Amino acid sequence: MPVSETRTLPEARVPSVRRRPVLEALAQTARDPWTIVSVLVLLGFVAMAVFASWFAGDPQAIDPANRLKAAGVVGIWGTDHLGRDVFSRAMYGARMSLVVGLSVAFLTAVPGVAIGVFAGMSRFGGAVVMRLIDAMMAIPAVLLAIALAALLQPGLLTVIIAIAIPEIPRMVRLVRSVVLSVRQQPFVDAAVSVGTRGPKLIFRHILPNTVAPVIVQATYAAASAIIASAILSFLGVGTPPDVPSWGGMMADARKFFQFYPMLMVYPGVLLSLLVLVTNVLGDRLSDALDPRKVRKRG
Repeated sequence: MPVSETRTLPEARVPSVRRRPVLEALAQTARDPWTIVSVLVLLGFVAMAVFASWFAGDPQAIDPANRLKAAGVVGIWGTDHLGRDVFSRAMYGARMSLVVGLSVAFLTAVPGVAIGVFAGMSRFGGAVVMRLIDAMMAIPAVLLAIALAALLQPGLLTVIIAIAIPEIPRMVRLVRSVVLSVRQQPFVDAAVSVGTRGPKLIFRHILPNTVAPVIVQATYAAASAIIASAILSFLGVGTPPDVPSWGGMMADARKFFQFYPMLMVYPGVLLSLLVLVTNVLGDRLSDALDPRKVRKRG
């Protein structure tokens, strides 16, 4: 008599109920008017950062004879207390803010995802990691950033590291919660039942479901980093004085605010606008990548 063969369900046919494809969600978000406006404003800041050396003068050029001049008299936005061109310094400040925001978002996402996946997949190791994460989150992020910036050598890299380290625990907690939720899904149980385990299970079924929340959290981390870099520069523990930054410009202008308020208004408005459009993009991505909100709109 022929021996009956035992067949298993091919792994490729394991049912998968995942989040909306990221590309599809991004395409839908691109049709939103607020998203279009935010992207255009953000591209304007990118243009300021990229072409600052072409359209702006030397941000460090000192001209004591033309100090504290009004807008239009000397330069587009006038000069500060040392005679430096405010418009030029603002354009170079956009470069620093964008570099800090993008760098912190990347440095937060990569280790945050790696540690979060480990904490979600390992019970004992995850418990140890989460206790360390809780201890880090008990320290105010701004104070931790100030302490790190004060201990390390002043510079742009120091600012990025000092801001990224306090942001990593937030990403870890988010990714771990997503991993714990995905592990309970039927398609993961089906994949495990046919022998998919270890790195193959993580890269094929776990990580794809963390992409959407990681993208959204990265935008919020970028906005938070831009604000934190301005705070550090305002307090004098961020970038050196020879590096133009919006926080440093506001720190220099506070002594002359009663007589020349625009010295603080210009960098303050640019900072607020950049953070606003970054948060708007994060909110729109969150709505587009959340399947529950999509079903409600449908």
